[in-house]
Amino acid sequence: MPITKSAKKALRQNRTKRLFNLRHSKQMKSLIKQISGLIKEKKKPEALKLLPQIYKAVDKAAKRGVIKKNTASRKKSRLTKAIDKI
Repeated sequence: MPITKSAKKALRQNRTKRLFNLRHSKQMKSLIKQISGLIKEKKKPEALKLLPQIYKAVDKAAKRGVIKKNTASRKKSRLTKAIDKI
Protein backbone atom coordinates (compact mmCIF):
# COMPACT_ATOMS: atom_id res chain seq x y z
CA MET A 1 0.00 0.00 0.00
CA PRO A 2 1.16 3.54 -0.68
CA ILE A 3 2.50 5.49 2.26
CA THR A 4 3.01 9.04 1.05
CA LYS A 5 0.19 11.39 0.24
CA SER A 6 1.23 11.72 -3.41
CA ALA A 7 1.41 7.93 -3.82
CA LYS A 8 -2.12 7.59 -2.44
CA LYS A 9 -3.38 10.19 -4.90
CA ALA A 10 -1.56 8.45 -7.77
CA LEU A 11 -3.27 5.19 -6.82
CA ARG A 12 -6.69 6.86 -6.87
CA GLN A 13 -5.97 8.40 -10.28
CA ASN A 14 -4.72 5.07 -11.58
CA ARG A 15 -7.94 3.29 -10.59
CA THR A 16 -10.09 5.94 -12.26
CA LYS A 17 -8.08 5.90 -15.48
CA ARG A 18 -8.11 2.10 -15.51
CA LEU A 19 -11.91 2.07 -15.39
CA PHE A 20 -12.13 4.54 -18.28
CA ASN A 21 -9.64 2.52 -20.32
CA LEU A 22 -11.45 -0.75 -19.62
CA ARG A 23 -14.77 0.79 -20.62
CA HIS A 24 -13.39 2.01 -23.95
CA SER A 25 -11.58 -1.22 -24.78
CA LYS A 26 -14.56 -3.45 -23.86
CA GLN A 27 -16.93 -1.35 -25.94
CA MET A 28 -14.57 -1.43 -28.90
CA LYS A 29 -13.99 -5.18 -28.65
CA SER A 30 -17.66 -6.02 -28.30
CA LEU A 31 -18.56 -3.95 -31.37
CA ILE A 32 -15.79 -5.62 -33.36
CA LYS A 33 -17.12 -9.05 -32.34
CA GLN A 34 -20.62 -8.04 -33.42
CA ILE A 35 -19.49 -6.88 -36.85
CA SER A 36 -17.30 -9.96 -37.27
CA GLY A 37 -20.36 -12.11 -36.70
CA LEU A 38 -22.32 -10.09 -39.25
CA ILE A 39 -19.50 -10.47 -41.77
CA LYS A 40 -19.46 -14.26 -41.27
CA GLU A 41 -23.23 -14.36 -41.79
CA LYS A 42 -22.85 -12.23 -44.95
CA LYS A 43 -25.16 -9.47 -43.67
CA LYS A 44 -23.65 -6.47 -45.44
CA PRO A 45 -26.40 -3.86 -44.79
CA GLU A 46 -26.38 -4.49 -41.03
CA ALA A 47 -22.59 -4.42 -40.95
CA LEU A 48 -22.53 -1.10 -42.81
CA LYS A 49 -24.97 0.37 -40.27
CA LEU A 50 -22.70 -0.73 -37.41
CA LEU A 51 -19.51 0.62 -39.02
CA PRO A 52 -19.85 4.29 -37.87
CA GLN A 53 -20.27 3.14 -34.25
CA ILE A 54 -17.12 1.07 -34.54
CA TYR A 55 -15.20 3.99 -36.05
CA LYS A 56 -16.31 6.16 -33.15
CA ALA A 57 -15.33 3.58 -30.51
CA VAL A 58 -11.94 2.87 -32.10
CA ASP A 59 -11.17 6.58 -32.50
CA LYS A 60 -12.10 7.30 -28.88
CA ALA A 61 -9.90 4.44 -27.69
CA ALA A 62 -7.01 5.85 -29.73
CA LYS A 63 -7.67 9.35 -28.42
CA ARG A 64 -7.62 8.14 -24.81
CA GLY A 65 -4.40 6.19 -25.39
CA VAL A 66 -5.97 2.75 -24.94
CA ILE A 67 -4.67 1.78 -28.38
CA LYS A 68 -2.19 3.53 -30.64
CA LYS A 69 -3.18 5.65 -33.61
CA ASN A 70 -1.84 3.24 -36.22
CA THR A 71 -3.56 0.31 -34.51
CA ALA A 72 -6.86 2.16 -34.71
CA SER A 73 -6.26 2.92 -38.37
CA ARG A 74 -5.40 -0.71 -39.10
CA LYS A 75 -8.51 -2.03 -37.33
CA LYS A 76 -10.79 0.34 -39.24
CA SER A 77 -9.13 -0.47 -42.54
CA ARG A 78 -9.36 -4.24 -42.10
CA LEU A 79 -13.00 -4.14 -41.03
CA THR A 80 -13.94 -1.95 -43.98
CA LYS A 81 -12.05 -4.24 -46.35
CA ALA A 82 -13.79 -7.30 -44.90
CA ILE A 83 -17.21 -5.70 -45.38
CA ASP A 84 -16.39 -4.79 -48.98
CA LYS A 85 -15.51 -8.42 -49.74
CA ILE A 86 -19.02 -9.61 -48.82
